[in-house]
Formats: sequence, structure tokens, C-alpha cells
Amino acid sequence: MNVTAVVVSWNVKDHLPRCLDSLQGAEMVVVVDNASTDGTQDFVRTHYPQVHLIANATNRGFAAAVNQGIAIADTDAVLVLNPDAYLLPGALENLTGALVQHPQAAAVGPKVINPDGTTQSTRRRFPTLATAFLESTIIQDHFPNLTHLQRFYCQDSHEDQEQDVDWLVGSCLLLRRSALCHSERSEESPLQNARPASHTITPVGLFDPRFFLYFEELDWFLRARQAGWTARYIPTARAIHQGGASTIQVPKMAHLYFSASRHAFYAKHYGPIGGAAVHAFTLLSYLLRALEDTAKLALGHRSELRRTRISLYLSVLRGTLSASF
Repeated sequence: MNVTAVVVSWNVKDHLPRCLDSLQGAEMVVVVDNASTDGTQDFVRTHYPQVHLIANATNRGFAAAVNQGIAIADTDAVLVLNPDAYLLPGALENLTGALVQHPQAAAVGPKVINPDGTTQSTRRRFPTLATAFLESTIIQDHFPNLTHLQRFYCQDSHEDQEQDVDWLVGSCLLLRRSALCHSERSEESPLQNARPASHTITPVGLFDPRFFLYFEELDWFLRARQAGWTARYIPTARAIHQGGASTIQVPKMAHLYFSASRHAFYAKHYGPIGGAAVHAFTLLSYLLRALEDTAKLALGHRSELRRTRISLYLSVLRGTLSASF
């Protein structure tokens, strides 16, 4: 099974060598650069002339950039790998082998490891509407071990056990080419109908470019399940992922993109009322976080940290409200 690797970059030139060097087994490597200003494009042209570079004049977002790479892939599978991640030896072989062994799987993903050797949480079940009011909100800040969240994060199964999952976080994914097609928009359908299909498996389509950053892989895996496909976690394949190399540069924008994509996902799959409810609670969560840190600041607790967080939360609130109206 031959593979095209697609790496989307934005101002992460220093991370690219280790990432690209780990892709020796790929038939073709495509770097889609979203208008970096750190010299990434010239660096790739000079040091990796064998890599196919797509140099975007503007930042098109992650989903749209991945689609650009997929569009020129003519292989059995497409590996989507974050630029601040790299494969460990044997990972690509184990992932391609898993796709061969599990023909119903639209995608497989490895065990993803932090630089310190701990495991990143990448296995997921599909969220319910309740998940939106718990995960990545102030409620999770204070009650991280809720049963609902443990189930969402697949904590009832071992991280070293190969298993089918609902979806996988998109830092490293091997996608079956026949599960993809060149339609950038998918038909909307209720999340409640996400069940394995009994009819013939059909192509899923590309990533929905309406998700500039975040939630694009969840939306894709959901559509894959509705089209009759499965997803599988392969812990014998391993990748190292730093995480946040791009978003750490723009923390306010990262929060804004997360909030916007969260709203778009729930509006798409639960309708405008569900989306509006999630959006309103997200705003409330940021407000409550700002108030909580204000109270801690008044008590003199880690003043510098509190001021930084308050500034960020209020900035995100202002930005989200401005975008909403």
C-alpha cells in the first residue's frame, strides 16, 4: 500500500526537518504552507527539493490546506501529519498494514506520545450535546473526572489495546484514499443518526473547509461512520507530537477558532438552536473563568498568571462577540 504524506505548516520551520525526515517510507510528501512568514517555503525548496510544496499566498486554514494535499495524491492512502509531529520507526508500516487488515476502516491512527514520554489522549467517542457543556469548559476545569468525560476520552479501554474507536484526534491519521472524494462540502445530517450503515459503504468526501481549525477531523469521522466506515486505533504504531507549535504563537486566535468551530460543528449536526446554546455556554464559560481568575488575583494568588489569563479570556470574549454580531 503506497502513501502520500500531507503536512500543513504555518510558521513552524524549525519543526519540519524531524517531521519530514520521518516520512522516508512515503511515496510522495506534500507540504502545504499557509503563508508562513518564517522562511518555511524557501527552507523546503532548498533543503527538501523532493517534497512537493504548495505555497499558499494566504492562510487558508487547516481543513482547506489538507484538502489541497489530498487533491494531488494518487496513492492508496494519505497520511495527515502535524508539522510538530514525527513518526517513530515502523509506524507507517504498522498503519498501512492495519488498513489492509481492516478494509472497513476509513482511517487508522497511532499511539501519540508527548516529548516527555507520556501518552497523548487521541481516542474518542462521538460527543453528545451534553459533551459540549462539559468538555473544554469551566465545568471540566473543576470536575475533570466526570463519567461522561471519561467515556468521551475512551478511558474505559487501555491505551495499548488495538481497538475500534469513533474518531481519532487529527495530529496523525492515515486515511484510506477510497474513503475520500473531491467534494469539499458534505450534506448535513443529525448526529443522532451516527450509526454503522447497513448499506454499501460510500466515499466520505474531503474535510469541510468551514472548519478553519479544530473539529474538522471529528466532522469527517462522523460522516465516515454515517457512510458505513469504521476507525481503528493502532498502538503498535507510534508518533511523537509536541502539540500547539502553531497555535501557541497566537493564543487568542486559537481560542477564537476553537469557539467558532465548536459552534459550527454543533450547529451543523444539531441545528441552529443547538449550536446557539453551545455558543452561549462557551461565552459564559469564558466569562466565569475571567471572574474566577479575578477573584484569585484579588487574593494575591499567582498574580502574573491571573492577569495573563484574565486578559486572554476577556479578549476572546470580545472577539467572539464581535464575530457573532
